[in-house]
Amino acid sequence: MVELTEKILTGDIASVARLITLIENNREDAAGIVRKIFPHTGKAYLVGVTGSPGAGKSTLISEMIRVFRDRGQTVGVIAVDATSPFSGGAVLGDRIRMQKYEGEGVFIRSMATRGNLGGLSRATRDVSYVMDAMGMDIIIVETVGVGQVELEIARMVYSTVVVLAPGMGDSIQAMKAGIMEIGDIFVVNKADREGADDTLRDIRGMLRYGSDGGNRRPEIYKATATKGEGITELVDGLERHRKYLNETNLIRKKIYDKEQLLDLIKERVEKRIFDNRGGEEYFEKYVERIVMREIDPYTASDIILEKMGL
Repeated sequence: MVELTEKILTGDIASVARLITLIENNREDAAGIVRKIFPHTGKAYLVGVTGSPGAGKSTLISEMIRVFRDRGQTVGVIAVDATSPFSGGAVLGDRIRMQKYEGEGVFIRSMATRGNLGGLSRATRDVSYVMDAMGMDIIIVETVGVGQVELEIARMVYSTVVVLAPGMGDSIQAMKAGIMEIGDIFVVNKADREGADDTLRDIRGMLRYGSDGGNRRPEIYKATATKGEGITELVDGLERHRKYLNETNLIRKKIYDKEQLLDLIKERVEKRIFDNRGGEEYFEKYVERIVMREIDPYTASDIILEKMGL
């Protein structure tokens, strides 16, 4: 593994692919990899792209890649797909739609959510570290929807792009899901369709309604990704948001926060419980005792944590 981690610092694609596979399949491998490469990260800019299926996210990202590459920037893409209930693999095939730009300076990886409640697999952040260490200037993370669970994307990226399309009820869905609160940039894609101006007006109205007047108001763009229209303006908007975060020092809050560290601690505590011999059976015993009212949940959790030395 040491040799692999050294090779990714030179941008070796085969080594990167192997490391990402290790990260997806084994949490301990992931921990070892991140420990070694973390000092070489922190240079990439992370952009999240979310929106309901059919909004044209993949085509939009393909065109964003084109503009970034024209500007001399390297791009990594993590396409987080819905998980197949049969194979556990990614099923949407975003990579197929973007692969025309894959090559020197572009690396694309599809990942399955693997049933993760937040829509992002645990491995997604670790994979972003790998892409960062291999030298990608921009890392784009695409998620699968605009439901409440997709809000998690805003916690691991610096700029969040919400993609909506006319005629899909997206503006109402976005308002219900609370997505308006996390979008830094909104894009009405498929703007050549009837109703695009109505969708644009709805977004503006909701942003005014929800604004407290104290923060930077998100920018809104119209785009027709299939024709490459509006993409340059969108990328310019991302650059402005990046500059804003740096100038206000808000970028520090975006890089990592205590909630993300707490999530990792929770995961590792859970892993230690179940990795111990008979851990799951031991855990189930206390669940059964709680069901039978022999012990309360707080006392049970105290016992378990005490046995772990916590």
